[in-house]
Amino acid sequence: MSSIELYDTTLRDGAQTEGISYSVQDKLRITEKLDELGVPVIEGGWPGSNPKDAQYFREVKRLRLKTAKLAAFGSTRRASSAARDPNLKALLAAETPIVTIFGKSWDLHARDVLRVSLDENLKLIEDSVAFLKRRGRTVVYDAEHFFDGYKGNRAYALKTLEAALAGGADAVAFCDTNGGSLPSEIARIIESAKAGVRVPMGIHAHNDSDLAVANSLAALEAGCTQVQGTINGYGERCGNANLVSLIAVLKLKMGADCLPEGRLKELTETSRFVAEVSNMAQRANQPFVGEAAFAHKGGVHVNAVMKNPRSYEHLDPALVGNERKILVSELSGRSSLVFKARGLALDLAKDTPQAKRLLKLLQRLEHQGYHFEAAEGSLELLLKRELKQFAPFFTLEGFRIIMEKRGRRLSSEATIKLHVGGVPEQTAAEGDGPVNALDNAIRKALRRFYPTLAQMHLTDFKVRVLDEKAGTAAKVRVLIQSQDARDSWGTVGVSENIIEASWQALTDSIEYKLLKDLAQKAVGSPPRLARRAGRGRQKAAITKKR
Repeated sequence: MSSIELYDTTLRDGAQTEGISYSVQDKLRITEKLDELGVPVIEGGWPGSNPKDAQYFREVKRLRLKTAKLAAFGSTRRASSAARDPNLKALLAAETPIVTIFGKSWDLHARDVLRVSLDENLKLIEDSVAFLKRRGRTVVYDAEHFFDGYKGNRAYALKTLEAALAGGADAVAFCDTNGGSLPSEIARIIESAKAGVRVPMGIHAHNDSDLAVANSLAALEAGCTQVQGTINGYGERCGNANLVSLIAVLKLKMGADCLPEGRLKELTETSRFVAEVSNMAQRANQPFVGEAAFAHKGGVHVNAVMKNPRSYEHLDPALVGNERKILVSELSGRSSLVFKARGLALDLAKDTPQAKRLLKLLQRLEHQGYHFEAAEGSLELLLKRELKQFAPFFTLEGFRIIMEKRGRRLSSEATIKLHVGGVPEQTAAEGDGPVNALDNAIRKALRRFYPTLAQMHLTDFKVRVLDEKAGTAAKVRVLIQSQDARDSWGTVGVSENIIEASWQALTDSIEYKLLKDLAQKAVGSPPRLARRAGRGRQKAAITKKR
């Protein structure tokens, strides 16, 4: 397998995902990102179906794409002639070099959906392709429901391909539209069909049986040279073939040329960018690019990975722009703690009383309900506190929260007293709820000491009851996710009192931000030296504020 053409359909198929609604600007940003990755064909949408896609094709002309060619998508004609069909006219108006149209390969669809005769359906396909070819377009014919059609009426499914080729199609893409085929079926049917296809072939697989990537690879091994898919597998119902996984497998497992040299390391960034623009949380265990794709938790695994990463990793995460992650939990051994400590520039040896004590502390806290896998900010603070490598940025004297309900309106107010380097500060703030009021109050109190807190905001707040049988007296775990312009981090708190658990997670999130800022102020220092500098710079910063 030498060269495979990637055909991205995130902006059309991906846009059909439940919960995704791209603006024109969103689509333009994703187009630029895909071009930077080196994707050769980007399907921008269906200009004949909605005003947004028509506007996208007008505005995308302003982009200076370096690698990608654009494709517009549509269906075979519905009008009495191709020249009168508004859908085909819209495809031409999009002025893309490539046009992809789909036609019905399954006799069931011709009869029950289009409500036309089988011969008329063949005429629709040939006329539409020929019309676009006469106007200078490269035409990709998407044989919709081809595999179901082939299994139901083999002879007719092959006739639909012949009609597209008679019209002058430059390529044919076999579509597993219902996503119900098996890899063995895909390979067998393509092997049978390709004898009559004298143009390049592609595969367009849906993921309803969780086989879209496997089916795509089977099709490529059977002779297809184009693979269609979406970033992160977005798409209607269960999604489409995940182009991210396909790229990684093709490049690293099958040696196929599908991206320009040096672009593969941008794969993780691209995946996460598209997830962010799509307003979708990226699946942590998504292969190759997820945060957990190269995460190790069990002590035996961590110990082995530290000696030789190949022992529990099928490839170097840096190849796809990802990184190794060592999780620390009650299942971890001392090797995990030592690895984590090294990453934080902390001096901790495996066979020492310190390491044993820290592991027992960690296991005890996790037994109480703490969850450090999702709270690496709290974990770093815990390790530095226990190893005497951390000085508090502020000291709480106390806080009070008042909640008042008047009519239908419920208000919360928090008053807080604290000290920063011996300097007392007291303030109050309102909020939508008690935790929000407390968050507003502590930020207000610390604002003049630490202005960079204005750059930080909370992105997620989760509460979980740890012992349902205890009812309202149950212990709860609060997980907070915070973010600034550079990073995102998690912190955790546990208590029978939800306010106390929230306070723990909230103050950890603030102290982690301040510790991180101090480390980054060590301009020109390597990351590890910067971390070492953090503790020494804390006192200096506080003294300067005084």
